[in-house]
This record gives sequence, C-alpha cells and structure tokens, in this order.
Amino acid sequence: MTATLRTPRSRGALGGVLLVLLGIWGALIPFIGPYFHYAYTPNTTWDYTSGRLWLEVLPGAATLFGGLLVLISKLRPVAMFGALVAALAGVWFAVGGLVAHAWARLPGAGTPVGGATRTVLEQLGFFTGLGVLIAFVAAGVLGRFTVVGVRDVAAAARATAADDSTAATPVTAPSAKPVRTSSNPLRRLALSSPVVKGRRTKDSDSAAADEAAAERESASTSSS
Repeated sequence: MTATLRTPRSRGALGGVLLVLLGIWGALIPFIGPYFHYAYTPNTTWDYTSGRLWLEVLPGAATLFGGLLVLISKLRPVAMFGALVAALAGVWFAVGGLVAHAWARLPGAGTPVGGATRTVLEQLGFFTGLGVLIAFVAAGVLGRFTVVGVRDVAAAARATAADDSTAATPVTAPSAKPVRTSSNPLRRLALSSPVVKGRRTKDSDSAAADEAAAERESASTSSS
C-alpha cells in the first residue's frame, strides 16, 4: 500500500505546466499589461501597489509554487498538496477583489482601463476568469492524483516483489582455492608445515635433498 504513494512525474506534467504558466500570468500581468493597454489603474508598467501584492502577486506566486510541486514531485501526497494550494490561489483570484471591496483593511486593485468590452476582458483576465481557470485545472490535477489506477497498483506490486527478491538473495562468500598436495610423504610434510614468506623455495629444495638422500640410503641397503 505504501508503494502506491509513488507516482510517475508524467501523471501531473500537463496540469503542472498549465498551473505554472497561469501563476506567472497572474503575477506579472499587472506590471506588463500597460504595455499593450490591458491594465487596471494605475495604468503604468512595473508600478508596485499593495493592492497588486495582495490580490495578484501573492496568489500568482502560490499558483506557481503549487504547479511546480505537481510538476516535479514523485510522491502522490506532495502533488496533491500542490494542487490544493493552486486551487485556493485560484479561488482568491476570483473572490479576492470582492473581499477587498467589502473589507476596508485590504487594499483594492484599482479600476479597469478602457471601454465596456475591455473592462470585461480585463476583469476576466486579471481576476475572475483567471481564478476560475486555475481552480478548474487544479481540481482536475487533484482528482487525477486522488484515484489510484490499475497501472499504479501493478507498478507498486512489481516494485515490492523486486525489493523482496533483493532482500531474500543470500550473499555467498568467495570459495577458497583448493590446496594441491603431493603424493610423496616427505614433500606433503614439507608443504603442510608453516612456511615463512621468502623461504618457500629454500625449504622445498631442502625437502627434495632429503628425499634424494633417503632414496640413496635405501638403494645402498638393498645392494648390501
């Protein structure tokens, strides 16, 4: 069951990319919109106000953060948390202006610039439409990570089986090379005795000389 908490990054790739792009749009559009006459007052580029901070920059940054979590995380709970953060940011985009208008402590975002059609487009692109789109994408990502598919269960089963087989495989020690023994008793006795490194050749020669002397003594005894 624990293995199903892992999920491939491809599961949230599209939703994560969309959330990242929407977060960048929401945080930057109040500063670059005046370049093409798409803005709220003050109608000047890169003009910072506290209303833009609370109603556009912060929810845009939260959407960007949530999208990055969805995009790069391989853990299902982390990706779901990122989607939830992005969904809440989208809701704030949609209703933050109404809350600021009713609650005097929050600064407002200004007023739309342009005629009736542009005013509607600015309201949709800056707040209401952007927030609904972010919440929709985040809800889709959240639902996608909530459901554990058949492929996820099969992949988790394979990973668990591989871990069990690795843990059950015994570690064998390397086998020692067999020691060759000689049929001659004197040579076998010489090889079985402790040998100091560097004197092996000398001891072998002494054993061979002793063996030759024993053979000569045996021959002389036979002839007599």
